[in-house]
Amino acid sequence: MNERLLILLVEDYEDAREMYRDYLEFSGFRVETAGDGQTAILKAREHRPDLILMDLSLPGMDGWEATRCLKSDPDTAALTIVALSAHAPSAEGDRARKAGCDGFIAKPCLPPDLILQMAPYLSAARADAADAADAAAGRGPDSPKR
Repeated sequence: MNERLLILLVEDYEDAREMYRDYLEFSGFRVETAGDGQTAILKAREHRPDLILMDLSLPGMDGWEATRCLKSDPDTAALTIVALSAHAPSAEGDRARKAGCDGFIAKPCLPPDLILQMAPYLSAARADAADAADAAAGRGPDSPKR
């Protein structure tokens, strides 16, 4: 599969959003951005990203609530959401998982480190996309891969 993976980057601080977006695009990803929880939900429903990087402290609807909304909706529940937060991972990692996050990346995080920490979640997204392509082509799980 040659299609570039789509990342939805949810970050309210514009400088950080631009820095991460630029580095992700430079690294070969397609990127959509949102600066608040409500916009994140709309973009997640519209674009079906392979991975959502969700800041937890957002204006209006915060990342906690946006994650709960996405995970409680059958149309978006399977999306992979990773908290990207300055909250201490030891204290907030469990809370983020309880809200529905699939993982936690602590900020500040240099862009190259972000890519490394995203890798396990992207591997799962690639496998899911390959399985979906196989199913669409009528190949079952025991069929030889392309």
